[in-house]
Amino acid sequence: MFGRLREDIQSVFDRDPAARTFWEVLTCYPGVHAMVAHRFAHWLWTHHLRWLGRLVSHLGRFLTGIEIHPGALIGHRLFIDHGMGVVIGETAIIGDDVTLYHGVTLGGTSWNKGRRHPTLENEVVIGAGAKILGPITIGTGAKVGSNAVVVKNVPAGATAVGNPARIIDDEQAKKREEMAGQLGFSAYAISGAQDDPLAKAVHGLLDHAVEVDRRLTRLLCQLEDAGIKVDAEPSSEDCFDPQYLSKIVD
Repeated sequence: MFGRLREDIQSVFDRDPAARTFWEVLTCYPGVHAMVAHRFAHWLWTHHLRWLGRLVSHLGRFLTGIEIHPGALIGHRLFIDHGMGVVIGETAIIGDDVTLYHGVTLGGTSWNKGRRHPTLENEVVIGAGAKILGPITIGTGAKVGSNAVVVKNVPAGATAVGNPARIIDDEQAKKREEMAGQLGFSAYAISGAQDDPLAKAVHGLLDHAVEVDRRLTRLLCQLEDAGIKVDAEPSSEDCFDPQYLSKIVD
């Protein structure tokens, strides 16, 4: 029990530069308190004292703002930063050295009994406000960006952003992530390269449309210079405003 508590406190020092002293972490970090309460509640749950387990879990939620079902399986050194609004469902499985920020939900998508919550493998980072829904697996070392909604498996080492979440597979983004890992912890699972892939694709189409429009205008001018009359005059409705469309996408 005390060995696991020391691990929890050390994980705070490893991943939160704001942590200063052992006493501060022990008394002022709700993520640490939530884990202590969960271990007791989980012990009661596995020894068929289900009501007592739920009661301890409920009290832990009241004190910390973090709701962890006593049936959830949680590994070593889970770090819940800030913690308010975190919800972890009954059949969720969390590996070692996982980091969750505030507002994260590990929820279900079905009312059927059985496995209905996600599995987070080792060293996963879930950004603030992200929702991981259903019996899916987030692979080892994967990251989920803030406010992402994930309903499909995320491969090991990948980064998922957006709603619904999409995998970032840009090679330059991967290199930046590797460098960020060498330099230190990437807080909130977000880096400058994590634009929504769908938005990037739409912007690419807009850029292409602008170029086609420019070439068409140039072609019409050349036809007129050659003495070829062009009867069709563009109306105001035909005007293409890529900046307006870009604002809608953003």
